[in-house]
Amino acid sequence: MAETCWPYFDPDFENLSVKINPPRVSVDNTSCRHCTVVKVDSVNKPGILLEVVQILSDLDFTITKAYISSDGGWFMDVFHVTDQQGKKITDGRTIDYIEKALGPKGHTAEWMKNCPGKRVGVHSIGNHTTIELVGRDRPGLLSEISAVIADLQFNVAAAEVWTHNRRIACVLYVNDYSTNHAVHDMSRLSIMEEQLKPILRGCEEDDKVARTSFSSGFTHIDRRLHQMLFAERDYEGEVDYASSFKPKISVDRCEEKGYSVVSVRCKDRAKLMFDIVCTLTDMQYVVFHANIWSNGPCASQEYFIRHMDGCTLDAEGEKERVVKCLEAAIHRRVSEGLSLEVCAKDRVGLLSEVTRILRENGLSVRRAGISTVREQAVNVFYVRDAYGNPVDTKTIEALRQEIGHSMMLKVKEDPVSAKAPEAEVEAEASGGWSKASFFFGNLLEKLLA
Repeated sequence: MAETCWPYFDPDFENLSVKINPPRVSVDNTSCRHCTVVKVDSVNKPGILLEVVQILSDLDFTITKAYISSDGGWFMDVFHVTDQQGKKITDGRTIDYIEKALGPKGHTAEWMKNCPGKRVGVHSIGNHTTIELVGRDRPGLLSEISAVIADLQFNVAAAEVWTHNRRIACVLYVNDYSTNHAVHDMSRLSIMEEQLKPILRGCEEDDKVARTSFSSGFTHIDRRLHQMLFAERDYEGEVDYASSFKPKISVDRCEEKGYSVVSVRCKDRAKLMFDIVCTLTDMQYVVFHANIWSNGPCASQEYFIRHMDGCTLDAEGEKERVVKCLEAAIHRRVSEGLSLEVCAKDRVGLLSEVTRILRENGLSVRRAGISTVREQAVNVFYVRDAYGNPVDTKTIEALRQEIGHSMMLKVKEDPVSAKAPEAEVEAEASGGWSKASFFFGNLLEKLLA
C-alpha cells in the first residue's frame, strides 16, 4: 500500500501574526470623567470582536459606549465601561486581568486554560460533568429534571437555565455525590438520559424535540445557550413581547461602503452588546464597524455588517430573519417579574427540593442560575406564575414560611419589570451565614479555582 504523505504545517504559524504584531491594550481612567476607557488594537481575525466583548461581559461591566472598526487587516475598538454600581474600574487586579486577557497572553492556550471564564460543552471540566438539555418548556419542568438528577445521586454544582418562546435550554455541571468527582460511569449517564428524554419531550411525539448531550469542545456558556435556543428556532412564530421590552430593529443598506446596517434600539441592560454580537457571529455575519451608546435607560446600537461570503443582506426574507433572531437573542435574558435568591448549605437534592416548592406554589421558572461557593449553594430564580402573570404577595408569604426556616431567602422585584409586585423579604436560617453575591458572569469561577 502506498504511503500517504501530508504537507507539514507549523503549529505556531497560525499565531505568527499575533506574535509579530501582538495586541495592544490600554485601560485609561483619566480621559473620561465617569467611566474607564478600554482600548484594544490588534491584528484582525474572525470572531475577535465577540472574544473582547465576552471578556468584558464576564466581568459584569456595563458598556456605555463603544466604537468598533475592523476594516482591512487591523482591529481597533474603544469601550467606555463601568462596574455594576456605575463607577470606574479602579481595582488593580481587575485591570491586570483585562490587560492579560485581551493582550498577547490571552491568545495562548495556557492562559485560556487558566482563565476563570465560563466554558461548557465538555465531558468533564475539573471535577464536574457537563450536561446540555433542550426541550419544550412548561411549568414545573425544572423541578422534574432536578428530581431525576437527585434520584441518581448526582449533585448539581452549577447550572444556567434559559427559557424563551416555550423552549428551554439548560447547561448543568454535576458530580458524583459519593466521590465528589466527575461522573465517568457511562451506564449511569445513559440511565439519566433515558429518564430525561420523555420529561423534556412532554406531549410531543417527535424525539428531536428533546436532546441530552455530553459533547466535546469548548464554548462560552452564554453563547452555548444562545446556540441551543437558536437551533430550536425559538425565534419563529408569533412571540408575545411586552411593549416595554420589544426592541426596534431595522436592516438597511449603506450604498457608499457596501455594508448592511443593523440598527437596534431597546431598553438597556447588562450584556446587551454581547447577546447581539454573539447572534450576528453565529449567523455567519461579520461586523466591520459599530457604534454603541446608551442614554439613560435606552440603548442604541448600530452594526455595519456583511455575510462571511462578502454579500450584504438584500433579500427581504433574510432581513426579516435577522430581525427576528436579534429580537429573540435580546429577550432571552430579559427577566420579568421577581427574582428569588435561595442560599443554603449544598447537598444532593437541594435544587430538587427548592424547585419542587416553587412548583407546588404555582410558580414557573423563566431563568435560573445555580452556583456553589465552597459548601454554600446560591440559587437564583426568575419566576412568574404558571400563566405568565406577576407573582402575588400571598405566594411570596407562603414561600417565606416554607423556605425561610431552613434556608436564606431573598425576594425582590426585578428592576426592569414595571408590573411585578413590590416585595423584598429576607429570612435567615438559624445560625445563619453571610450572604453570597451572585452574578451569572462568574458562574464557574469558583468551580475552576
